[in-house]
Amino acid sequence: AAGHFLYQLQPAVKKAMGLEKLPMAAQSLATIGLDSGGKHLVQREAELEGAGEADSRAWAKFYRQVQRFARILNRQFNRVPPRLGSSRRRDNLRLVALGLDIRRLGKADMRTFLRTIGMNIYDELVERFDSPLLGGMVGADATLGSHLGPRSPGTVLTYLYRMSCGGKLSVPKGGMSALAEAMATRARDAGVEIRTGVTVTGIHVHNGCVEGIETRDGERIQSSIVVSGVDPKKTVFELVGPRHFETRFVTRVRHLRAAGNVARLHLALDALPEVSGLGSRQPGDRLLIAPDADYVERAFNPAKYGEFSKHPVVEIAIPTVHDPGLAPDGKHVLSASVQFAPYKLRVGWDEQSRNAFLDVCLSTLENYMPGIRERVVASELLTPVDLERLFGMTGGHWHHAELALDQFLFVRPTAGAAQYALPVDGLYLCGAGAHPGGGISGAAGRNAAAAILAKDKLSWP
Repeated sequence: AAGHFLYQLQPAVKKAMGLEKLPMAAQSLATIGLDSGGKHLVQREAELEGAGEADSRAWAKFYRQVQRFARILNRQFNRVPPRLGSSRRRDNLRLVALGLDIRRLGKADMRTFLRTIGMNIYDELVERFDSPLLGGMVGADATLGSHLGPRSPGTVLTYLYRMSCGGKLSVPKGGMSALAEAMATRARDAGVEIRTGVTVTGIHVHNGCVEGIETRDGERIQSSIVVSGVDPKKTVFELVGPRHFETRFVTRVRHLRAAGNVARLHLALDALPEVSGLGSRQPGDRLLIAPDADYVERAFNPAKYGEFSKHPVVEIAIPTVHDPGLAPDGKHVLSASVQFAPYKLRVGWDEQSRNAFLDVCLSTLENYMPGIRERVVASELLTPVDLERLFGMTGGHWHHAELALDQFLFVRPTAGAAQYALPVDGLYLCGAGAHPGGGISGAAGRNAAAAILAKDKLSWP
């Protein structure tokens, strides 16, 4: 329900879990920037269709540079980050490795990387491209899932984050749940017991050490190691309790920015939507409604004041084009990430405001898919408040904490917890709130396991 494309799953995770042959319904999908007049822009890695020759050349050059920079981040994503200010040899070696990765770019690219990493993506777009639609597509990618507009500082970083695994999009056969099912099968084969439908209500701590967990039905499970995949705020304030941490650490966690800004729209359709200018299979690619970078910025503006966008940015997936088994014969499902829809809506997310935003979403789709309203059999709109309720994510933020320079890498989620271990002996984070963040990469879980094994002086089995 919270993701529809797979593009960041790390190769090391695939290998460790035997997922290299996971059946895919579609791979290497294009991203299509929709134009209301049918003059769409199709981007597949370094190739660009529908733009002028100058923009096509500029895009290829930009894409290659982005990939060089993104690979640096990707290497860090698969490492336990060093502890700043530490004198330990392990931390010093990790810092040296990061420095060497940046030096390998060469003098010119190294300077560009260090100069732009904290900048806004808008300035890059204005400088490089003439096509408004191309600017909108990149601007949307740089801000998707965040409380940022293209003019916000740090959106170069968030764009590189999104591109950190090459930006190749795929859809598992059977939907995204098939990936979770495959991982669960591999885990059970390795002897792991998985229990679903069991709510953990507390993590027990005594004398600064973890003792185990307690479930809603009163069952207590003893363990000297507890690894939490839920967000840092929920882990600290609801499951453990702030009294078990130092005041300064509690204050840092309380101040984590973790308010979601994306709504999820699900539609059951009695027929495939018609999009002028697209081939029969192209509706199965990734579709973007983001006409230009200024449109994306204007869509963000209302969120600053606790209002939803009247003209939102929309990322669309229609997986039944490639995987018809997800719906009855001749029928289709559409899922979309719609922003901006702030968690703290000024008037509150009640039935009236939810219906109003649903109408905005459908009207926006109608501009590019005429007649789609009449094809809707059923609809579901999940606001950040709903995502918090359904998935236990504080603030309904799919990264569990905003991706920003002050909540990234060495300090994600915050100082004192950036190496997965919380300041309670035996308690670890392994979810999107830990380094490197969300996006269905598996990196946080794998790194957390490495940190636990290293502490106990164990190695990978």
